[in-house]
Amino acid sequence: MQLQTLTDRLDAELRTAAYAELDASANGLQIGPTTESREIDHVAFAVDAVEATATAAAAAGANLLVTHHGVVWGGLDRVTGRAHDRVTAFTDEELALYVSHLPLDGHQELGNAAGVADLLELESREPFGSLGPEHVGQIGVAPEPYRTDELAGLLGRALDHGGEGVQVLDFGPAEIERIAVLTGSGSDWLDEAVAADADALVTGEAKGKLYHEAREAGITVFLGGHYATETFGVAALADLVADWGVETTVIDHPTGL
Repeated sequence: MQLQTLTDRLDAELRTAAYAELDASANGLQIGPTTESREIDHVAFAVDAVEATATAAAAAGANLLVTHHGVVWGGLDRVTGRAHDRVTAFTDEELALYVSHLPLDGHQELGNAAGVADLLELESREPFGSLGPEHVGQIGVAPEPYRTDELAGLLGRALDHGGEGVQVLDFGPAEIERIAVLTGSGSDWLDEAVAADADALVTGEAKGKLYHEAREAGITVFLGGHYATETFGVAALADLVADWGVETTVIDHPTGL
């Protein structure tokens, strides 16, 4: 499949344009030609666009890497030092890079929050985590109430957290039914979770103030790790692109953070 055709299909599925004014990430094709002449026959997928994943993608024979976190955030001032090394890890191997940050968070079927909600088997799901006119998470109801330790155990077994485990701020009810999910750095949406009558918020990492905010609000927070909670979206995209007839590889490079 031609590069332009593939990226156009991804942009349409992920509604990339809808997040253009909301996201610091330069979503879409970040590295690669904008002509239709480049043929893509193998796509690798990873959470982070870094030297390690670019090298692994090239070693796997991929000519496009799709990631959640890219190399361009806002204006690109200089390509020197670490930025130079990251970019040349792609250009030296003629490896293109496509990035989907908030669009992949917000996708209600393929996104990161959707993947966590699938894991928890949440029902009656709705968009959660408002960001302007869009959303970057999901909220739903467990088919049977979870105990706090039960939900922590499920997340701990399923998430790729590099052995670091799941942290729990246990300030909510003994039985957890209504659960808000916003992966990565989602602690800024705690108040929205409280307003939505959530018993718990599942996210990746926290700011220091979250402890007292959760305690005062009476809500439990599960911190599964930024990387660990954001592996779902790229894995779902890999399945989608495989259905389009292109060979795919998923690269796992957990950070423990």
